[in-house]
Amino acid sequence: MAMITLSEREFSQFQRFIYEAAGIFMANGKQALVSGRLAKRLAHYQLASYGDYLMLLESRREPAELQMAVDLLTTNETYFFREPKHFALLRELALAAKAQQRALRVWSAACSSGEEPYSIAMVLAEVLGEAPWEVLGSDISSRVLDKARRGHYPMERASQMPPAYLKRYCLKGQGSEAGTLLVERALRARVTFQHLNLVQPLPKLGSFDLIFLRNVMIYFDLPTKRAVVARLLAQLRPGGHFLIGHSETLNDISDAVQALAPSIYRKPAP
Repeated sequence: MAMITLSEREFSQFQRFIYEAAGIFMANGKQALVSGRLAKRLAHYQLASYGDYLMLLESRREPAELQMAVDLLTTNETYFFREPKHFALLRELALAAKAQQRALRVWSAACSSGEEPYSIAMVLAEVLGEAPWEVLGSDISSRVLDKARRGHYPMERASQMPPAYLKRYCLKGQGSEAGTLLVERALRARVTFQHLNLVQPLPKLGSFDLIFLRNVMIYFDLPTKRAVVARLLAQLRPGGHFLIGHSETLNDISDAVQALAPSIYRKPAP
């Protein structure tokens, strides 16, 4: 089958599509990424052009295909215990919750394939044990959420994981599974995963003590950043903490939280 070329006009249409579907601003020059990730979908439907595939998506005759396209066009890169200072703060907050005998709720709001929420859960399991705590992981991609629920990863994703956590909370793959790890069942059971699109109104989730929104805003334009952050901060309890990527800032995005350190914010208590 001859290779199908993605035209400039079609690329612009996909830029608009992913912005409207997920709030993601796709930079110019990503034609190879779009054509590479969607080529198999054109072949699946025996379509002659990327424009034909876009028409299929916009007709909404295939709602599952719409989700498939969003899954393929959203980039997901993560690993365990990314940005250690955030997990040091989490540990402090968990110790404070233990001393005060109160529950702790944490939301990983763009959790990708699950390494972040499982890292959170390991810290909470170690500090709080069977005391009440909850971890919610959410993402726009149903494909990565399926991976997250399985909790099965290449071992290199755990290069930043404390060895004691690897030993306590993970099973090392043997034989044909060598070079992989499986998050142990009891820890997986304590993490809830939910499909959420942060650029749309959220369902009732309750309030959280800590929200991770790391390395996500880089994909949004300024109006979308402001809307998403406001939506999430409405779910953060007064006194709660909000964490973003170390290369990100809330300057000109929100004044509803106070900066404690680069990438670490706190919602003022009354």
